[in-house]
Amino acid sequence: MTKPRSLIPRKRPRQARATATLDAIFEAAIQLLVIEGPQRLTTTRVAERAGVSVGTMYQYFPHKESLLYVLNERYLEALAEKVEAACLTFYGLPVSPMVEGLIEAYWRAKTERPEVTRALYLSIAELDNGPLVEAFRRRVNVAVSAMLRSASDMNLLNIESVSLILITVIFGTVRNTFEMNLPETTVAVLQRQLIQMCQSYLMSLKGVSCMST
Repeated sequence: MTKPRSLIPRKRPRQARATATLDAIFEAAIQLLVIEGPQRLTTTRVAERAGVSVGTMYQYFPHKESLLYVLNERYLEALAEKVEAACLTFYGLPVSPMVEGLIEAYWRAKTERPEVTRALYLSIAELDNGPLVEAFRRRVNVAVSAMLRSASDMNLLNIESVSLILITVIFGTVRNTFEMNLPETTVAVLQRQLIQMCQSYLMSLKGVSCMST
């Protein structure tokens, strides 16, 4: 899948000053999303809050949708890096602490700035962000599959499929938790139950894997 041409930024920063300008634009966009939601966000208002001219804004983003697309792209890139780093940390462990560490790392990454995560979930409602999500899913599936392949207590079959099931359940649970805006006590319970459910799923495969080897 390729990026929609209408959402690709007009240019990329090549100097430190341009990068700093973009960072200011992205932070201003996040603040407006958090405060007022995506419906009231405009490129003009983002430019004003970031302290840049509208002309500078349009050098990079032809419209609001392009800005939101790149904002989500940056977010998913950073999130993928955190998941990959977490998977490397758990290489060679038994699967039970692996899945617990993976879920805790992903949940922690999503809750560092929960208001931002919630705002970005809302911002993608009108975007064609399929390529972003697919690229993120594939990247995470590679990292999780490699981690599971290194497990010290199991020799899993069809690791890519097992990994896909895990990340689908994890991603869906975390997103639903944000969208329902649940209290912290309920979130803590759901996180623990999610860990137990995924651990039970992997343990149910242990006997099958052993019988097949």
